[in-house]
Amino acid sequence: MAKPIAGPEIERLIQLLAKLPGLGPRSARRAALHLVKRREQLLAPLSAAMGEALDKVTICSVCGNIDTFDPCTICTDGSRDQSIVIVVEDVSDLWALERAKALNAAYHVLGGVLSPLDGIGPDDLTIRQLVERVHKGGVKELILAVNATVEGQTTAHYLMDQLEGFEVRVTRLAHGVPVGGELDYLDEGTLSAAMRSRTGL
Repeated sequence: MAKPIAGPEIERLIQLLAKLPGLGPRSARRAALHLVKRREQLLAPLSAAMGEALDKVTICSVCGNIDTFDPCTICTDGSRDQSIVIVVEDVSDLWALERAKALNAAYHVLGGVLSPLDGIGPDDLTIRQLVERVHKGGVKELILAVNATVEGQTTAHYLMDQLEGFEVRVTRLAHGVPVGGELDYLDEGTLSAAMRSRTGL
């Protein structure tokens, strides 16, 4: 076991940073060193921003987006077509579609995909809330913008079964999304093309 190279506070900072996606132990050490060297310019504002986020950030009770308001900014935006709901796996997918400015519609975040091997079933996702949202009326089209993975397609088929009998058009992303691809890694042009070329199921 390697000996600590700094005090416990810095070691804890490194350990916490290493838990972030894309940061391993080496990258976390570099990031921690950079933050500590620039305490006034970076570490203090970052600490304040994280404290504020902890106090104010919440999950939207309507769509599942992350915001400081509930309902979120997207759900309360009067310029959006609330009759079209884009169904995504995660908030990162919602943000990717928003960056692409693909469609000015509403969203629904599932919170993942069905994955029996990982023990994730329908009750672990917001599928029931989506069905209730459609049941209330006002939704004319659901766009299933799930990833083109086996789990994503399984989830899409399950949603189709759950929505059978409702008078709602169900479409999915088409051209531009490769099989096995994930929305958060696609460029904005590809996402826009896929949204424009969506097809019925």
